[in-house]
Amino acid sequence: MSGTKKESPKTPKSGAPEDRNSGTKTEGRNPDGTFASGNPGKPKGSRHRATQALERLVEGSSEALTQKALDMALAGDMTALRLCLERIAPPRKDAPVSFELPPMDSASEAARAASAIVQAVSNGDITPLEGASVMGLIENYRRVLEVSEIERRICELERAGQ
Repeated sequence: MSGTKKESPKTPKSGAPEDRNSGTKTEGRNPDGTFASGNPGKPKGSRHRATQALERLVEGSSEALTQKALDMALAGDMTALRLCLERIAPPRKDAPVSFELPPMDSASEAARAASAIVQAVSNGDITPLEGASVMGLIENYRRVLEVSEIERRICELERAGQ
């Protein structure tokens, strides 16, 4: 034993190779570490390792776990009861809106309908959020009407040119 020690490449405490951030092992990435164009990273729909591990753990026990939660809820456990009820009847995210709208067969009539929505919001008949949601529907419908009108005009021009 001569006291000479063979030196190995130094690695940080994390165990990662020293050249990890040097750009030599960043295939498919820009020098700054961001993904290069055309390289989206993980495929769509891929899940985290922890999620996958949990799914494997629960895989065969889902019925038993559900029954246990129901038993606990029926025995008076308020947390279990809340969890069960949230799954059976989740809180509503929106509600039906009912108010008068004029018929819409043209873009100008869609503008009148939009005016009616603004009036309904200002009168307090519907909330601003409901009004914005319905306004989006009217805008999409107006676009459909507009495209239909353009298509009709093009067909007329093509027939006239023949």
